Amino acid sequence: MSLQGNWSYPTAIKFGAGRIKELPEACAQAGIKRPLLVTDKGLADLPITKDTLDIMEAAGLGRGLFSDVDPNPNEVNLTAGVEAYKAGGHDGVIAFGGGSGLDLGKMVAFMAGQSRPVWDFEDVGDWWTRADAAAIAPIVAVPTTAGTGSEVGRASVITNSQTHEKKIIFHPKVLPSVVICDPELTVGMPKFITAGTGLDAFAHCVEAYSSPHYHPMSQGIALEGMKLVIDNLPRAYADGTDIEARANMMSAAAMGATAFQKGLGAIHALSHPIGAMYHTHHGTTNAICMPAVLRFNAPAIKDRFDLAAGYLGITGGFEGFQSFVQDFNDSMAIPKRVSDLGISNPEIDTLVKGALIDPSCGGNPIELTKENLTQLFNEVL
Repeated sequence: MSLQGNWSYPTAIKFGAGRIKELPEACAQAGIKRPLLVTDKGLADLPITKDTLDIMEAAGLGRGLFSDVDPNPNEVNLTAGVEAYKAGGHDGVIAFGGGSGLDLGKMVAFMAGQSRPVWDFEDVGDWWTRADAAAIAPIVAVPTTAGTGSEVGRASVITNSQTHEKKIIFHPKVLPSVVICDPELTVGMPKFITAGTGLDAFAHCVEAYSSPHYHPMSQGIALEGMKLVIDNLPRAYADGTDIEARANMMSAAAMGATAFQKGLGAIHALSHPIGAMYHTHHGTTNAICMPAVLRFNAPAIKDRFDLAAGYLGITGGFEGFQSFVQDFNDSMAIPKRVSDLGISNPEIDTLVKGALIDPSCGGNPIELTKENLTQLFNEVL
């Protein structure tokens, strides 16, 4: 079976090994002649980035690069990126990398033509309508991990460096025009990043599947996304060159982010403030939080996971699924507690305040309160 496809749900996706060479066509499709490639510090000097810049240059697109992007990108990175975009006379962005490169690249394209501060466009009510939609530059997205699925998302997560809060910035036109999903770009990922990003995709699917909101398309995508992670993440973890497993994980990542249009929940409400305050890896933090959140949400989600478990190849219904999740984490050396990531004396009250204002709260099947979030933070920390 050939793992190739041309899809346009939720956006136009060129999927398949080796398709990074189609980047010039993707830029033309998006109407970009002078792209700025935005990626993170860790990726800037790697061969996949240099090869991509070579492809751009050979096609007459220049080799504009901005890589001053932190693992949890903030408004300082964003301001510098917008300045580089304007100084280089660019007319679009290639967002390249894992969640941080993708999220910041999308925001550079979004903010380059805006006059208001980025915080005015937080995902609250209809704040997105404050933006000048005509001034948003086109975006081509190229994921190099299989995790966040930010390549198919209409928002970015930006950390406020002053308040240490993660903010979701939303606009429909932040959805990239064209995506290139080339699993060959993920072959060099180290084991711990393969695990952390893969479990991020899994968390997106689990939370979307658990969310009480009505969205049958997302529900189906979340179920199949979980299946792809369960069947392929162990293979990609054991052998990073397994291109079939890498391809299926790249699909699962895009599916997770498509599915969570239905909603996220307590896993993300916990992990967002932890990541913002202590700079932990997002996917790894999600994985650590998942067992406790499954126990907490059990009364509301048991029936649907009883149904899903059989399809996922797990015996014992919801209880079997819970056991599987802990074993799955253990098999990829995920710590049992967030404190194992180097956090000492966490400020629980501050974390709870951050969680209560996180938009993910609204998608949890059981209402989150100061009391139960305090209990959850104590459990995962």
